[in-house]
Amino acid sequence: MRKLSYYIALTIDGFIAAPDGSYDFYPLSDELFGFMGSDFPEALPTPARRALGVDETPNRRYDTVLMGRGTYEPGLKAGMTSPYAHLRQIVFSRSLGESPDPAVEIVSGDPVAFVRELKREEGADIYLCGGADLAGQLVDEIDELVIKSYPVVAGAGIPLFRTEFTPRSFVPTGSRSFENGTVVTTYARKR
Repeated sequence: MRKLSYYIALTIDGFIAAPDGSYDFYPLSDELFGFMGSDFPEALPTPARRALGVDETPNRRYDTVLMGRGTYEPGLKAGMTSPYAHLRQIVFSRSLGESPDPAVEIVSGDPVAFVRELKREEGADIYLCGGADLAGQLVDEIDELVIKSYPVVAGAGIPLFRTEFTPRSFVPTGSRSFENGTVVTTYARKR
């Protein structure tokens, strides 16, 4: 069965973005970009893959990306209707209606039921790109967390999950540190 992997950037105080949805405050480095390009090339948007020279790199982990409308919207406003052209793209939205791009599937129904069906299909793992509302709805379906923890305290913003207080356990399975202070930690759901 395919795994659902939530691969996401995070401040050390638990936010994935500023209150307005921006995330340009994360300190990036060539070393970190190199890691992302080599270990998670398919999790990079198509324009970033081109810029890093990994656009011909085959997908290693994921063949499908899931986004909430809030995650999809900034690219859409900038004219990018197919941000992950190298993956099957699914956007969950009750208000978007018709897809602005034939390569992007809009799903207005229950994300949990949809993801359970996706997991039964043949293929590679599924990349949950964001955001907090969708992650909160899918928290019990997430098999793996890949957290890029940046050395930043935001103070406020969009949390990793928007969900009720219900503790769920994960166990660390790997970690890598970078010179700029970023730590990428992988967690598996504790069964």
